[in-house]
Amino acid sequence: MLPFLTMPMRFEDAVEKYAAIAQKMVNGIENLSHLREDDIKIGVTTKESVYREDKIVLYRFQPLVEQPLNTPVLIVYALINRPFMVDLQAGRSLVANLLKLGLDVYLIDWGYPTRADRWTSLDDYINGYINNCVDFISTKHSLAKINLLGICQGGTFSLCYSAIYPEKVKNLITMVTPVDFQRNHALLNMQGGCTLGAEAIDIDLMVDASGNIPGDYLNIEFLMLKPWQLGVLKYLDFPEIMDNEDKLLNFLRMEKWIFDSPDQTGEAYRQFLKDFYQGNKLIKGEVMIGDRQVDLRNICAPVLNLYAEKDHLVTPASSLALEQYIGTTDYTVRSFPVGHVGMYVSSKVQKDLPTAIAEWLQERTEI
Repeated sequence: MLPFLTMPMRFEDAVEKYAAIAQKMVNGIENLSHLREDDIKIGVTTKESVYREDKIVLYRFQPLVEQPLNTPVLIVYALINRPFMVDLQAGRSLVANLLKLGLDVYLIDWGYPTRADRWTSLDDYINGYINNCVDFISTKHSLAKINLLGICQGGTFSLCYSAIYPEKVKNLITMVTPVDFQRNHALLNMQGGCTLGAEAIDIDLMVDASGNIPGDYLNIEFLMLKPWQLGVLKYLDFPEIMDNEDKLLNFLRMEKWIFDSPDQTGEAYRQFLKDFYQGNKLIKGEVMIGDRQVDLRNICAPVLNLYAEKDHLVTPASSLALEQYIGTTDYTVRSFPVGHVGMYVSSKVQKDLPTAIAEWLQERTEI
C-alpha cells in the first residue's frame, strides 16, 4: 500500500516518498501504454486440438521428451474459469513442467456455454464428454486405462467418473478437490447452502429464472469470500508493481484469467449445488449421474490426493475426507503451503508439485 498513507513521517520524507511513487506511476503508465491484448497471453504451451464435441475441445500438449510415459494424463478442470491456469505463462506452468518430466498430457477445455446449452447436465459432462475423451485417448494409445488428474470441481467430476468407470482409470490424481461439502467453517460451502439448504440459496428459483448462471455472478461470489484482499488491497498495491513490466504482466495475466469466467449451464449447476453442497450426497453414495450411482468405494485405482494448506475455497478437511470413502488401499496424500490458486502458479510449488506427480505416476505406470 502507499506508505505515506499508513505511517507518520516528516514532511521532507513524505515529499521524497511521493516523488518516488509518482515516478513509479509515470513508468507504469508508460508500460501500460505500449501493452496490447496479445502481450497478455495465457495457455502458452504448444498444443493441438485432437477431439471436439459440441462446445468442448480436447487438447494434447506437444510432448517434450522422446519417449513420454506410456499412459497419458488427462487433466479435468473445473467448469468455473478457464482451464489454462495450469498453463499460465512460461516459468509458471504446471503443464510445461509435467511435460519436461516425461508425461504425455491432455486437457479438456469446456468452452463457453450459451443459452442453447441450458439443459446440459452433469450426466452430459461426466458420462458424455469426459467418457468420450477418455475413450478417444485410450483408442489413440491402444490402452484400456488412462491416468486422470482432476482439479477443484474437475477433481470431484473425476471422482464420480472413476467410481462409475473404474475399469477405465489406471491412476487418479485429485488436486484441491472438494469431497466433504459440509465443513461448516468453509465460507464457500456455507454460501452454497451446506448449512441451511434451500433457505440459504434457492437453487431451483435461480436456475429457473436465469437459465444459465452468469460467470459474472460467480466471480462476485468468489471475490466476496475475501472482499478486502481480492477486491481492494491488490489494486491499492498495484502502483508498487506497475513500473516493473514482468510483474505488471503477471498481474494482468491473473486478472485476465479471473475475469474470463464462462457461464454455468443451468442443469449442471442445479445438480452440483443441490446434490453436492446442500445434500453432501457424494460421501453418502447418493449421487446419481444420469442412471449411474456414484459409490466412491468403487474407486480401486491408486489415488494421489493433493491439497493446499491455506486454501479458503476448498478447505484441507474437505479434501482429506476422501481417504474415508474410497475403496483403494494405494492412497497417498501431499500438502503444499499455499492457497487455492497458488497450487497452479506459485513458483515454490512449481519446483515440487510436478515432480511429486511425475514420480508417483512413474512408480505406478509401466514405461
